[in-house]
Amino acid sequence: MKFPLQPEKPILLYRSLATAIGLEESVLAATLSEVSTNLPTAYNNGFEWVNLEVTALREALPFWNDIDIQRLCNSLRDKGVLIIASAPFGNAAQFRFAFNPHVQFKTRLPQTQAQINPPPAEATTPASKNYISPNWQPDDMALAKLAQHNIPSTFAYEQVAEFVTYWRESRETARSWGAKFVQHVIYQWRHFETKRNRQEKSSQINRHWRPSVDAMEVMTLHMAIPQGFIEDAIPEFVLYWQERGEAKQTWNSQFIGHVRIQWNKYRASRESSTDPKPIPPNWQPTADVFDILQLANIDLAFAESLIAEFVVYWRDSNQLHTSWNTRFLQHAKRQWAHRLANQGDVQSTREMSLEQELTDRSWAT
Repeated sequence: MKFPLQPEKPILLYRSLATAIGLEESVLAATLSEVSTNLPTAYNNGFEWVNLEVTALREALPFWNDIDIQRLCNSLRDKGVLIIASAPFGNAAQFRFAFNPHVQFKTRLPQTQAQINPPPAEATTPASKNYISPNWQPDDMALAKLAQHNIPSTFAYEQVAEFVTYWRESRETARSWGAKFVQHVIYQWRHFETKRNRQEKSSQINRHWRPSVDAMEVMTLHMAIPQGFIEDAIPEFVLYWQERGEAKQTWNSQFIGHVRIQWNKYRASRESSTDPKPIPPNWQPTADVFDILQLANIDLAFAESLIAEFVVYWRDSNQLHTSWNTRFLQHAKRQWAHRLANQGDVQSTREMSLEQELTDRSWAT
């Protein structure tokens, strides 16, 4: 009796194949075989490659989304049925794959009529074993396999030199150096991820520790701390915590706090230093200076007009002084007194004589 709800061509499945590789996997394998029947193929490294439009496979499997298809592709790849040389399904317009003719199962993949009687193909001989060349590089298929494991190509290329050196020194031969390289890189990647995950947990600081790029950006860009000052603080920070022997997860945050404290101390020491120093080209009096001038009833706009000439004079003289604030206060008071004298008013608003005004040092205490 025929089932009434059969509006379209069915998917041909074999019970033994579904038992061997899984029901969902056999559905995907049969569909790939069906939709690629009339597509052109390319022979490379002993495999018959097909470039399949992603939209065609989506239409053939409307009951699965891209994540399901990728999951089953990975399963077929891990079982040795399918070889994939493209980005994860859905990330590119085409899906490049090949069936592995050497896979050992009790039953073959379902075949269409066109595949049952294929045109005669040229005989191929298995690749012979050979030594690895000194300038060997992985091919696109090897990189595509690694991409299926989410391993970046930059990491893969970093392993090439060590891989070539090892196998040249061992003087061993292989039929496929690409396959050996894939195994080697997968092992190195797992080791790298394990080490990285371990480092992200609480750990003691090592003597080669350095702040991360993000931490340096916070300190140099957002906190305006010179990079040279930060670099000078690293050895002291590392030595201190090595001697403490403590384990932490947040060494970057700890270092940022340490540098912030040291930078504030350094700035404070410079501002209160008693060592004579030249006047900076962009020098400005501090807020305390203007407070003192205001208490002395000196017009602040008048005082600000004196700054540029004051800086130029002392930069030209190349003299050193311990406090340019004090020097500017003296200069501003003299200029203000001179201005009042020219106006015929030698008495300040505090009723002090010019001599008293010039010798008054109450503002300096």
